[in-house]
Amino acid sequence: MADTPQVPWSEMARVFGRIGCLSFGGPAAQIGLMQDELVDRENWINQDDFLRAISLCMLLPGPEAMQLATYVGWKLRGAWGGLLAGALFVIPGAIVIFALAGLYLAFGHVSVSQSILLGVQCAVVGILAQALWRMGARILRSPIAVALALAACAALFAGVPFPLVLAAAAGVGAVAMPITTTPHPATARPVWGPVLAMAGLWVLPFAVFAGLGATFLTDIAWVFSKLAVMTFGGAYAVLSYLSQIAVLEASWVTADQMVDALGLAETTPGPLILVTQFVGILAGHGTGGWALAAASGFVVLWVTFVPCFLWIFLFAPHLEWLTSQKRLAAALQGVSAAVVGIIAQLGLWFFANILFDRDPNLGGVSWDTWDPVALGLMAVAGILLFWRKWSVLAVIPTMAGLGLAVALVS
Repeated sequence: MADTPQVPWSEMARVFGRIGCLSFGGPAAQIGLMQDELVDRENWINQDDFLRAISLCMLLPGPEAMQLATYVGWKLRGAWGGLLAGALFVIPGAIVIFALAGLYLAFGHVSVSQSILLGVQCAVVGILAQALWRMGARILRSPIAVALALAACAALFAGVPFPLVLAAAAGVGAVAMPITTTPHPATARPVWGPVLAMAGLWVLPFAVFAGLGATFLTDIAWVFSKLAVMTFGGAYAVLSYLSQIAVLEASWVTADQMVDALGLAETTPGPLILVTQFVGILAGHGTGGWALAAASGFVVLWVTFVPCFLWIFLFAPHLEWLTSQKRLAAALQGVSAAVVGIIAQLGLWFFANILFDRDPNLGGVSWDTWDPVALGLMAVAGILLFWRKWSVLAVIPTMAGLGLAVALVS
């Protein structure tokens, strides 16, 4: 990093703070914003290094845009620079999520709020369909990729554990996906101090909660730590696993709350994986009130993002070697194909839970009763996203308004 200019801390705080406040629209838009700010405008990292860093972050679990910001901060000022850049990318959105979750818990049961949230839920189905379409067009370019996507979708509906689906896809991809790369040696050795510090901070909550006897917070830390290791493919993919645990197994939140969490997280800056913070807050509130909600939300943030710093500090020195390994790249392609199927399963699950009434006797939905208003709102969301090409930030408030309007005239 000797050839990298020493950017003043105040300048780093200003630029990365602005990126954190303006990082709406998902990873593609966030990476585009960093391209404009860090490569084109500030010239803090050259184009080749920036593109290789994107490839590295796609290989790692966790939100790639946040890790990309962390990597650039690491390149500029070492571990402390990475901590500053990554934290500023997350903090603005985390503050907004705390505020939205508080408003949701206070007013979400009001009929007007429920009507607004129905519009948001229907927008979420359209957003997932759009993500599926875009990812499918980019990733499903071979028969084996299509087969992996279909198999992953079917496996999740059959109850196969999410980690097993990812592991199987990686194994098949490593063997069956032909990718040609040129090996390079590792460029440097990790600086073990920051790596060990992040590992220690990751496990710290477990020691604290064990000493306090805080069983619920221990469970929260464990569940979301597992998610931090398996968040390949972005937030949409990991939501399928989170739904299995938080809705079906632990009953921390309902299916409606899960959809609401994703819809509201879509309106905030920062990584979409902040949806997990929203879920954690709701789970804590349902278990022990407002104090536990705040503690749970903070714990989720901690165990979600501390590992992101760990991955960057551990693997960034090996950027060229990691991004050129043939079998590793092939395994990632297999996981990417499976992610398309995972998002399809999540979208279908959301669709069924919004459109059809619950049947508590069957533990699922009642296929005999459906909501024509919800179906109509989903159709409108699809038209706005696919035909009119509206942005997500325009579609969500529009659908919220339509949900309210339908409720007022009915």
